[in-house]
Amino acid sequence: MTNAQESRSGSRDLRSGKGHRDENFPVASRLIQARHRAPILAFYEFVRTADDIADHASLTAQQKVDMLDHLEADLVGSGDGDPAAVTLRRALAERGLSPRHAQDLLKAFRLDATKLRYADWDDLIDYCRYSAMPVGRYVLDVHGESRSTWPASDAICAALQINNHLQDCGKDYRGLNRVYVPLDALTAAGTNVEALGAAKATPELRRCLSGLAKRTKTLLREGDGLSVQVEDWRLGLEISVIQALAHRIANMLAVHDPLSERVHVGKFGAAGLALAAVIVATMRRLAPRPAVAAQPGE
Repeated sequence: MTNAQESRSGSRDLRSGKGHRDENFPVASRLIQARHRAPILAFYEFVRTADDIADHASLTAQQKVDMLDHLEADLVGSGDGDPAAVTLRRALAERGLSPRHAQDLLKAFRLDATKLRYADWDDLIDYCRYSAMPVGRYVLDVHGESRSTWPASDAICAALQINNHLQDCGKDYRGLNRVYVPLDALTAAGTNVEALGAAKATPELRRCLSGLAKRTKTLLREGDGLSVQVEDWRLGLEISVIQALAHRIANMLAVHDPLSERVHVGKFGAAGLALAAVIVATMRRLAPRPAVAAQPGE
């Protein structure tokens, strides 16, 4: 067996066991039309495979990059070693979609393997351009939505990613020596990366994390119109649920310590938020649109 074959087959053995039902937000839930769920889940499985490679504690950075390169080769048709890559490749071909979004995500996972610190907010957002924004863009493309929806989607996806970074900031530092909390934000709060290794956040670190959670809420507000901007009604409902959950987590992160507390929305709380979001989104969809004033001469 060649090194390439070993790397491809090895990716199947590195899975964390985490699936789409374990995320903070719904992935291709029953709100999504059935014909769109399979390509979205194929994308998720590919991304989960790559994420598990990038997060594996026993692999070197070079081993991770090599395995991600082989995963990309399988995605674009140079190999058939990884089932998740082959399944996504076929799903893309059936829809006439480009592998671009998946390839952008692979860039982010290579960064995960090689870049351990982020200088400032802009540096973090640039990472989100590869690690988060392509996910929303892919879902929109599967639904045939206009690219004019991308900016609002990008804001929501970046917010989801940063929520996750803040939730896992202690685990990422202790397990992978990886810090997504911007270094300038830590310095401005009077603390440093070593504070992330403690069992409980210091007041300085809490101030830093709370400030970042508030900036995340601003991103979410930038995406608030997406649920009614998309043409697909059911996709709009799914987006509304995702936004509601993301707002709740950001609010929790603004007041709770992710080092010593589990900052997550429970199953029943999530169900209640989802139901409320669906009701509100439906009412917004059914509300009469403001009449457009006639222009002179019309």
